[in-house]
Amino acid sequence: MAEQLPAEEANTERPETEAIVDKPTDADKPKVLRDTDDEARRLARTLVRGARYMALAVIDPETGFPSVSRTLTGTDIDGVPVILVSGLSGHTKGLVADPRCSLLAGEPGKGDPLAHPRITLQCLAESVARDTPEHARIRSRFLDRHPKAALYADFGDFRFFRITPQAASLNGGFGRAYMLNGADLIIPEPGITSDWFELQENLKNMTAAAEAFAANIRTENGKNWRFGGVDRAGIDLIGGDFQLRHEFDQLAGSPAAVLDYIFAITKIR
Repeated sequence: MAEQLPAEEANTERPETEAIVDKPTDADKPKVLRDTDDEARRLARTLVRGARYMALAVIDPETGFPSVSRTLTGTDIDGVPVILVSGLSGHTKGLVADPRCSLLAGEPGKGDPLAHPRITLQCLAESVARDTPEHARIRSRFLDRHPKAALYADFGDFRFFRITPQAASLNGGFGRAYMLNGADLIIPEPGITSDWFELQENLKNMTAAAEAFAANIRTENGKNWRFGGVDRAGIDLIGGDFQLRHEFDQLAGSPAAVLDYIFAITKIR
């Protein structure tokens, strides 16, 4: 039988040095989100303000589960999305019970639908009271964008909601993910004076300028272009079922500045 060594004589030697493996730090991890820059903010604003409709998610007050539907969308003068919904619909009941909601904007094109830009907004909904200047303004802007909605906009069970962004997640395509604040999507010091409302009305009759504007920016879709809305940040163009948002390089200081901008592009007054 082999002789067993005493414990103190057992070989307890270890290598003088042990390999030290550095733990990965946050700096070593691949960056999922890009730094939000002006290009990302512009894309986000264009997606939201150029959408004819969006997916709307609410919390179902009866089940507590998320519920998603599609709704026509417009924007108020400060860029905040607005919707027109019936009090009989499930999503309206959800908004009344809990103002937290979410919007998804962005149209897929050819090929992989995930390769196209889209944005998800986390929002708070606020009902717009009838017979107020705010309601009149929103109604006018919404119907300029969606004329057929005039058939039911004034029904007693229909109402407008302002859907104010609190935060947003922008995916500009593969490898282009950004987080935005709600303020990134809201126009500061919006034009709510009478001269801005007059501009909105005057643009309705400027169809020749709208056609020339659309041709100048080389849009590939739509026909019979018209101006569908205006604010300090840009112009909405509508051609049939196609809508285009054109953002200015900087906020317009006045309605006259917008008209000068249109003339510079179209050479039509």
